[in-house]
Amino acid sequence: MNQLNVNLPELPYAVSEAMNRLRINIKFCGKNTRKILLTSCQPNEGKSTISSYLWKMLAEAGFPTVLVDVDLRKSVMKTRFQMDYDDDTTMGLNHYLSGMAEYEDVIYSTNIPNGYMVPCTQLLENPSALLEDVRFKELLNTLSENYRFVIIDSPPLGSVSDGALIASLCDGAVLVVRAGTTPRTLIKQSLYEIQQSGCKLLGTVLNRADVKGRAYGKYGYGKYGYGYGYGYGYGYEPKDKKNSSDSAAADKNSTGN
Repeated sequence: MNQLNVNLPELPYAVSEAMNRLRINIKFCGKNTRKILLTSCQPNEGKSTISSYLWKMLAEAGFPTVLVDVDLRKSVMKTRFQMDYDDDTTMGLNHYLSGMAEYEDVIYSTNIPNGYMVPCTQLLENPSALLEDVRFKELLNTLSENYRFVIIDSPPLGSVSDGALIASLCDGAVLVVRAGTTPRTLIKQSLYEIQQSGCKLLGTVLNRADVKGRAYGKYGYGKYGYGYGYGYGYGYEPKDKKNSSDSAAADKNSTGN
């Protein structure tokens, strides 16, 4: 198996604790929840950061975990992981979907114990047709048979249709929301798209929350905030029209189920 060296900076303590809580809740989502989509409503909400550290923590906890970079239009993983490879010769998901490589050619072991990757090594302008091809579904299914967790970093739901398409092939989805920035209407639309795709919503991650302020309070997740800007809430129901305090109470009751 080919090797990729990755480098993720250590997180501040409070942020690491918040991510560890996320990891624990993902672990208790059930043995049949293997293909997990990480997406957001719009760009720059932190989904790739959350995906990266969730992958790393699951792997370090002893679970064979593979990270699949499906943000084929605007991937940031090469920079995020400080990976050094040749864009023209290193095989990635883009090559597999195009029929230029096979399964074993695009899976890489890493210097993270139990951590594996399927990188995107070349950006594509319009990958939708390739994602609709049966090869992509087969890839995810094979990965889920060989690894305990398949973490899938996808494009934002509000930007292109790719995210909803990918969600339809996954066992569960986590929606990343940026505190004080993401409009409530866009959050509701993203939750609706996940529901319509047939993918189970595992929860939401409230990112970059300032726990000293009140900017995130309107989402109903204030009590889950952490000092370095990470928070999370689980169990949000896409069709729930109750007020934010009711939603927060539901999150508390369903955490870890």
